[in-house]
Amino acid sequence: MIKQAIIPLAGLGTRLLPLTSVFAKELLPINGKPGIEYILDECIEAGIKEVVFIISKKKQMIKNYFYNDKFYKKIIKKKKDPRIIKEYKKILKYKKMIRFVYQNKPLGTGDAVLKTQKFIKDKFFLMLLPDDLIIKKNCSKSMINIHNRYKSSVMASMNVKKNTVSRWGIFKLSKKLDKINYLVKDVVEKPSINNAPSNKAVIGRYILPKKIFSKLSKQKPGKGGEIHITDAIQSLIYENNKFVAHIFSGKYLDCGSMNGYIKSSLEIAKL
Repeated sequence: MIKQAIIPLAGLGTRLLPLTSVFAKELLPINGKPGIEYILDECIEAGIKEVVFIISKKKQMIKNYFYNDKFYKKIIKKKKDPRIIKEYKKILKYKKMIRFVYQNKPLGTGDAVLKTQKFIKDKFFLMLLPDDLIIKKNCSKSMINIHNRYKSSVMASMNVKKNTVSRWGIFKLSKKLDKINYLVKDVVEKPSINNAPSNKAVIGRYILPKKIFSKLSKQKPGKGGEIHITDAIQSLIYENNKFVAHIFSGKYLDCGSMNGYIKSSLEIAKL
């Protein structure tokens, strides 16, 4: 069973400036609720028992959000407001399952994943990227079911318009397993329209094998001087490790850009 998840949170959120000049993007409210809480709720509903947050010293306010007990106790003692009591109890529930590690240099998602190595106990773990919200159906829960069925790593996928493939990591597929699951032959990062092997894009949900750490520890920096998780995944695929692309049925929301953030709030308000 998949019981642990990791969430990289060290990015500075430059696409959401000026809001993120003073505020962690993951704490920005989406319809009155911090974005990171939607991700945590997805994890809890999927059966995850422990979540490792990868933050930096510049994102310390994320840890402070979950460790502000004195503030809440003081307010509750004074006001005894049922809403505040309920919110505090919710934060306490989150806090019990969260562990923090630090990535103080922006060396890529692969480097962030590597920081969690000593805490991952089982053969597989879940990784969620916080900019990608998936609503209406729990994507992580569906992926865990697929992992259990095929005994493999799983990556979330959705069909994108052909003229947008250069924005995404795109799957090269080898075999159709069923209507919504495919064996992955390769992942091509941001291909041109003419070179795209499909229109199936990677979205920010992954079930990864623990053996990926050995790849990441030896991996040389790629584009931009960063350690890319995609390169490690490719190495594992080339060694015949099974990866499944799962076309999820929930609604995808991009919270990482200003336009996407505004649209996400409007979409979630309709639920």
